[in-house]
Amino acid sequence: VQLQASGGGLVQAGGPLRLSCAAFGSVGRIGAMSWHRQAPGEQREFVGSITSEGITNYAESVKGRCTISRDYAKNTVYLQMNSLEPDDTAVYYCAVPKFWTSAYRCFTDRDYYWGQGTEVTVSS
Repeated sequence: VQLQASGGGLVQAGGPLRLSCAAFGSVGRIGAMSWHRQAPGEQREFVGSITSEGITNYAESVKGRCTISRDYAKNTVYLQMNSLEPDDTAVYYCAVPKFWTSAYRCFTDRDYYWGQGTEVTVSS
């Protein structure tokens, strides 16, 4: 499975940005598609996910500012971010589990297929 993310860039604080990520290859049945991010000097963190049933979960830091949606026919997940803050500056990664699970996220990073990341920079 390969994941191709796009949509990153430079945006002013308070502005919106939409990221997308498509899954290719031997996709099969996909569980939750998720977004994670890694800020400079920080560990990668979970941003949010959408399950195969369309249930969304978000980290507290982005709740209310982000919306995750999914096109099941295209195996594509989207992350709409609004009211961006400088603390949102990070490389954003999409991920899907390596095996079927109904859970909204995996226990460890090793259980995911990862995209290459797309960089988001929020200027103040």
